[in-house]
Amino acid sequence: MTSPYETLGVSRDATQKDIQSAYRKLAKKLHPDLNPGDKGAEDRFKAVSAAYSLLGDEDKRGKYDRGEIDETGAETPPRHYYRDYAQSGDAGARYESAHGFSDFAEADDIFSSFFSRRAGGQQQRQRGRDTHFSMEIAFLDAANGTKTQITLPGGGAALDLTIPPGTRDGQTLRLRGKGEPGRDGAPAGDALIDIRVRPHPLFATDGDDVRYEVPISLSEAVLGGKIRVPTIDGAVNVSIAPHTNTGKTLRLKGKGLHKPGGGHGDAYVSLKIVLPQAPDPALSAFVEGWAAGKTEDPRKGMGG
Repeated sequence: MTSPYETLGVSRDATQKDIQSAYRKLAKKLHPDLNPGDKGAEDRFKAVSAAYSLLGDEDKRGKYDRGEIDETGAETPPRHYYRDYAQSGDAGARYESAHGFSDFAEADDIFSSFFSRRAGGQQQRQRGRDTHFSMEIAFLDAANGTKTQITLPGGGAALDLTIPPGTRDGQTLRLRGKGEPGRDGAPAGDALIDIRVRPHPLFATDGDDVRYEVPISLSEAVLGGKIRVPTIDGAVNVSIAPHTNTGKTLRLKGKGLHKPGGGHGDAYVSLKIVLPQAPDPALSAFVEGWAAGKTEDPRKGMGG
């Protein structure tokens, strides 16, 4: 099975920044929206996303590198050998204790509380333990909010989950009463869902704001006009002033992420002039005969 490092085309000693950069480059190339009808690109995009889901999380990456989980993120079964338990000189001593059952688990383990109640001869109400899971969602689903159904691992029930608008990467959603059941009528624990947001090939977050680059034609740059610009909640019309240069940034107020306290951030659109893909003889002839173009020096003042 191909390793996630091979899928992303990075080495095992790559930094987290290198991994994110590799993912964003591949996602831009393979995203289904940019390759409609290309099943091969769609399959590769899914594989790349799965690999980034593993390696983009430092904790998961560490577990994978140590062999604690496999390429799918599933835990690998631990191996136990007799020598792990035996002690030199007295192999049986490891199984004996003056504390009865108390050495079977740490103090905060569920087995510890179970055995201590057995030893004391009394039953106690105990709230169920919280359970922790992780879930990866698309950038736009996190930004705009969505409803989905999840099935908890281990044969758990199917649950309806609401992703609030403006959900951030690393945020934890709490499903009350969906954890482990309590004892003797005590309430159940909660299910805690750690959210991982996949990077988007176009949009990048900057706090509550969104930043991205949009290409414009030479004609639009010189003459100005109206163009359609994508945002996280749909395309909008914006005006470009005549003689607009690459790097000009437009601010779209309120088109950023939902703020936790209400309201929205802004979208900042950086414009980039893109020449026609196919050479245009008429354009080349015009520039060749454009006298002012031969004396214009856009690098003046940069030195050298």
